[in-house]
Amino acid sequence: MIALIPLFPLLGFVINASLGRRLPKAISGGVAMAVMVASFAVSVMSVWDLAALPAAERTIEQTVYTWIASGDFILDLTLRLDPLAAVMILVVTGVGALIHIYSTAYMHDEVDSEFARYFSYLNLFAAFMLVLVLGANFLVLFVGWEGVGLCSYLLIGFWFRKKAAADAGKKAFVVNRIGDYAFVLGMLLLLVRFGTLDFQRLASIVAAIPPENGVFGALSIATLLLFIGATGKSAQIPLYTWLPDAMEGPTPVSALIHAATMVTAGVYMIGRNAVLFGHAPETMLIVAIVGALTALMAGTIGLVQNDIKRVLAYSTVSQLGLMFVAMGMGAFGAGIFHLYTHAFFKALLFLGSGAVIHALHGEQDIRNMGGLKRYLPVTYWTFLIGSLAIAGVPGLAGFFSKDEILYETFRAGHWILWTMAAITSFLTATYMFRLVFLTFHGERRRDPGSGIRDPGSDLMPQMSRHSGSPIPDPGSRVPSHDVHDHAAHDSHLHDAPPAMALALIVLAVGSAVAGYVGVPHALGGHNALAEWLAPSFQPPTTVASAPVAGGLQASGEEALAENAGLELTLMTVSSAIAIVGIAVAAFVWLRRRELADALAARFAGAYRLLLNKYYVDELYDATVVEPIRLGSQEGLWRGIDVGVIDGAVNGTAALVGAGSGALRRLQTGSVRAYAGSMFIGVVVILGYYLWR
Repeated sequence: MIALIPLFPLLGFVINASLGRRLPKAISGGVAMAVMVASFAVSVMSVWDLAALPAAERTIEQTVYTWIASGDFILDLTLRLDPLAAVMILVVTGVGALIHIYSTAYMHDEVDSEFARYFSYLNLFAAFMLVLVLGANFLVLFVGWEGVGLCSYLLIGFWFRKKAAADAGKKAFVVNRIGDYAFVLGMLLLLVRFGTLDFQRLASIVAAIPPENGVFGALSIATLLLFIGATGKSAQIPLYTWLPDAMEGPTPVSALIHAATMVTAGVYMIGRNAVLFGHAPETMLIVAIVGALTALMAGTIGLVQNDIKRVLAYSTVSQLGLMFVAMGMGAFGAGIFHLYTHAFFKALLFLGSGAVIHALHGEQDIRNMGGLKRYLPVTYWTFLIGSLAIAGVPGLAGFFSKDEILYETFRAGHWILWTMAAITSFLTATYMFRLVFLTFHGERRRDPGSGIRDPGSDLMPQMSRHSGSPIPDPGSRVPSHDVHDHAAHDSHLHDAPPAMALALIVLAVGSAVAGYVGVPHALGGHNALAEWLAPSFQPPTTVASAPVAGGLQASGEEALAENAGLELTLMTVSSAIAIVGIAVAAFVWLRRRELADALAARFAGAYRLLLNKYYVDELYDATVVEPIRLGSQEGLWRGIDVGVIDGAVNGTAALVGAGSGALRRLQTGSVRAYAGSMFIGVVVILGYYLWR
């Protein structure tokens, strides 16, 4: 039955890819939704069966066939459902089904064939992601790993006639291949070192050897290579640059990639191999440091972005960084907990931004919005819930999971990393409510399509066309007599249609209540998620015994109870951080909007640095892209391609041509000349044999 979970969306892909051109939108969209709902239903039944098993036996396997048999090495295409995979399949199929439902309304303006093509890609994406999380060994996981990379290229570049979208798809594909190269090397090193790629067998073998404390041995190298692969998929330094550009794809694609599927693959992979990473503490520290740096850097960039989707994109990069901090601390359960809650509120925020863009006919600049609360009430209130959740406001999903990460980091004694994570949390609350206030509050600053701004619309300084300096442009403001009546111009604004509203409301409920599966003892709760996930982070032979060291699942309920005072203190601090961040955003972008201009003008260098994303893309272009391009044109192309390869081919042709020209002269057409040639040939042959 497990195989049906990825097979249903794969069936939807086959139907829409082969017959979609001849199907109306209602059928192609209905098929895509139906297969995802069916996959979710099978997932729920499978997880129900799994939960009925004793904790030590919570594993269900299905071997589809023997894939590789070479000597003593046998590798099956096996799917394995355990507590970690159970959480992932429910997230992928549940949130994925809602995104499919939302897409039927959002993409309705596409022609039938393009509509079917979109849903075929979406179904294929979900199928590969489910293969990734259900794979029982590295090679099956890698099929899904590469599959979601392919589908991200197809979906990001869905509107391929738009150059920016085509370039973004290629960028995502190339950057991910860099990480995947390291991932392959890590797999091969594990195979050579331990003779297997099965996750459970690897965990059992590694559990029997001592951890590589203070030594960067083969296991540390292998896990580091795997982590480099994760930096590509999960957009961490230095391979994060593809994710913000992925906003060129349709908004539901952004929700699917950023919330429930591809970008969480790296976090999942580390959790799946918790025993391996736990025995490589040097790699774990690198994971935590990279995660903290990524979270902080992306948070600062998100603070000044003006594209509604790019703000959310950098928010995703930042939240993924926090997940990697948890994984690096050995708090695997806390990292997966945040992955789970993040799926709800980040999908909600992206789909909410899509509803705004849909209502404004393509407008994405938050400086051209404002006052939308009255026109888009469903979108506003659901978006507000998602923003409160990601900010870490007490009582909502993000509060519980983010607090666990901060608590585990502090408890591990990494004060610098805790400080970086706390600052990231403050930035998250600030830039998310900057987004809320500029988008939904205040007065409408521009009517879509009118090209007219209201006085005072420049909440952030305009960039000079020549110098790029953030100096407010007085010419961008219009006289009061040119301002149109917003009541007339905004009368056409409409809230999310039913299919989109349904997805927003369900995700808003999830963003509010999903965290209650992990309420800690410090609040008088019971962390059911920690107990559920614990067996997945231990070698199979020790599942029934006490958990090994490793964060949330390892701390044990008794230890959490003993540290209730510390956790309550840190919880109060993290709550205060969220509230202060929201208050700062309210003061700057609700009460004193001119203050943003003043700060940007005063700190022009820092503002320009953040607005241009630390010039990382420009740095890569100057140090990697251009040298390769020039080297290919001047060195490889002229030297090897033109000089060697073309020279060899052209030289062979010239040699054959010259030889043919010489032989042609012997073909005179004279019978006497041919007879003479034959006579000379016979004499030479006879002379040779007589001489010998």
